Amino acid sequence: MSEQFNYDEDPLNQQRIKVLLVDDQPMIAEGIKRMLTEEEDIDLHYCQDPVKAVNLASELEPTIILQDLVLPDIDGMTLVRFYRGNDTTKDIPIIVLSSKEDPAVKKEAFQYGANDYLVKLPDQIELIARIRSHAKHYLLQLERNAAFFALREMQRQLQKTNAELERLSSLDGLTGIANRRSFDKAIEKEWKRAIRDQTSLSLILIDIDYFKPYNDTYGHLQGDECLLTVAQTLKEHATRPADLLARYGGEEFVLIAPLTCKDGAMKLADNLQNSINKLALEHQSSKVADNVTISQGISTFIPTDDMDIEDIIKFADKALYQAKELGRNRYIFYSS
Repeated sequence: MSEQFNYDEDPLNQQRIKVLLVDDQPMIAEGIKRMLTEEEDIDLHYCQDPVKAVNLASELEPTIILQDLVLPDIDGMTLVRFYRGNDTTKDIPIIVLSSKEDPAVKKEAFQYGANDYLVKLPDQIELIARIRSHAKHYLLQLERNAAFFALREMQRQLQKTNAELERLSSLDGLTGIANRRSFDKAIEKEWKRAIRDQTSLSLILIDIDYFKPYNDTYGHLQGDECLLTVAQTLKEHATRPADLLARYGGEEFVLIAPLTCKDGAMKLADNLQNSINKLALEHQSSKVADNVTISQGISTFIPTDDMDIEDIIKFADKALYQAKELGRNRYIFYSS
């Protein structure tokens, strides 16, 4: 049998004290009910069946548990252990009620996890004082826990937001590929790694041929669409984890290809050239073809400590200039 006494049904008042009394004697429940009647902020819930006590406590989540030690079917000490082993009730203050003042029983109760010990029926003033004292500490702990978890969640959201901002700040707003800032960081990282491991590092500078006339002919919206299409097509060839395609400026792109020798870089540039030609994007204003084409400059280094990172960019730029001078729609490997 289980019954409940409620003195305030306002669920919005978070500081109300919910007391769960577990005792098989209705007379004890009635006596405690009378003691708490005038306490407007205390709600008393009564459970007569000890078998249902743990489940009821989990559902109710009381502020205080008043637990009788002598019960049929299951003793109060066992229930105290069950409360402490349950995630929902493990921190709820427990005041055990005993019929006698026995130091050995009191010691055992505290060992099992009880917070307080009263001989029933306790004095009204003492009972209310102890309920309020334990409730105050418990509610403060709940507030601290809630504030801690709120802070942790806020920090997690902030980290997530910062990570997203960092990601967005590394991308080109139009094409969605890496921007110049990302390129500068990546080339420095790969340059240092190539020095350390003494491995090849290749760089390909890519320029869309006659892009200004394209914009003049088709308009800037179509020009933006062209840049996006070319960027996404080029990106399909940056397949290895360390490869990076970035927008270098206006209609220029750059591809970092670590662990790539001259022959590998030439093969990569050839694939890039063919993929753009296969798009067959109309370009009536081009002087080299009827479709959009690209020119590419390639440089490859096995860098050493006495070399300058700007050299690999400078050589690729010179190679791109040569490709344009030789008629565009081609790739050139620069050799000093």
